[in-house]
Amino acid sequence: MFIDKVKITVKAGNGGNGAVAFHREKYVAAGGPDGGDGGKGGNIVLRVNDNLSTLMDFRYKRKYAAAPGQDGQGARCSGKRGEDLVIQVPRGTVVRDAATNEIIKDMSDDADFILCKGGRGGWGNKHFATPTRQVPRFAKAGLPGEEHEVVLELKLLADVGLVGFPNVGKSTLLSVTSNARPKIANYHFTTLYPNLGVIYVDEGVSFVMADIPGIIEGAAEGAGLGHDFLRHIDRCRLLVHIVDVSGSEDRDPIEDFEKINAELRDYSPELAERPMIVAANKCDLIPEGSDNLERLRAYVTERGYPFYEISAATTQGTKQLMRVIAGRLRELPPVTVYEPEYVKPLAEAGEADALSIEHMDDLWIVSGKWMQQLIADINFADYESRMYFDRQLRKSGLFDRLEEMGIEDGDTVSIYDFEFEYER
Repeated sequence: MFIDKVKITVKAGNGGNGAVAFHREKYVAAGGPDGGDGGKGGNIVLRVNDNLSTLMDFRYKRKYAAAPGQDGQGARCSGKRGEDLVIQVPRGTVVRDAATNEIIKDMSDDADFILCKGGRGGWGNKHFATPTRQVPRFAKAGLPGEEHEVVLELKLLADVGLVGFPNVGKSTLLSVTSNARPKIANYHFTTLYPNLGVIYVDEGVSFVMADIPGIIEGAAEGAGLGHDFLRHIDRCRLLVHIVDVSGSEDRDPIEDFEKINAELRDYSPELAERPMIVAANKCDLIPEGSDNLERLRAYVTERGYPFYEISAATTQGTKQLMRVIAGRLRELPPVTVYEPEYVKPLAEAGEADALSIEHMDDLWIVSGKWMQQLIADINFADYESRMYFDRQLRKSGLFDRLEEMGIEDGDTVSIYDFEFEYER
């Protein structure tokens, strides 16, 4: 079964918790705290696999979670990092945010992509020892991993797309010009999913051609199969419009030509402007006295499209057409790779009353769900990021609440793996 669009939920691993432990060894008095840090949670990683051609693997499994980091241990032993979860997808898969439909990543290259980052591990109590706090009996919890609901959409990476009404000979043309073996029969919608074939024109000259299931009138609104598979010609550099001029379907070739072009315009105005070659197929079956071929030729050439006569069943004109396509492709830009549109929104502060605040000597420990999300988005090595964090803390009313609880200048405020001295 050909599956080309799925929605999945992915979650990176949570960071491991820091450990509360103390060094105990013979002849070593007052060994002090030596609790290790928690390990980082595993990432969700997307990787291109050229052996996959559909998103079938995602049909029954829709939720993916990476391994969490292990908790820290005594003797300053840090927890083991959580193993990354690698999700393999076909080349050409576009990853979109499910809520906004914005593009996160186009998986068209060979580089791995980290879709969700694992949570940072929490600090062990060894980090909280000071001259005045020599026996800290607390540690930090790990941060949660990122979670995202995304849509995977497969857009085939083909140089040339064959478009046209059902049963006009697209699959036959692909079968006689490549090693592809699509299903061929004398009825509509024989092709139920896109087929790809590599066309070898000459030594060092080849291209990929896609046979798209037949488009019918109303396809852009969901009629027939066209709505499901029009996306697969989005990347095509060149369209080859196959028109049946034999009249075997009792249709007018000019009307067929215009109806398909109208569907392309309705689906995507940009796609309708894509370079196109028109191939009049089934020329060997034209009945005597029919003027279909001449009328179509005059109509098409008047509008500036290259026009070729072929018979896919007898291979008449097919080699010439493939050479023309190869020459045209040399003049066109490479296959489209979509640029990312999605920008992850920064977490914002909630209410200070929703936070948990613990007071231990001169240390104030702040924690809470929205604080976890906020601190996971902050890069403390970057000045602007730290300033954003400070503005969010003031916006939440945290400092006002700390002052009401009696915090003094010089006291330390600890927020997960970030600490600072409080100043009014």
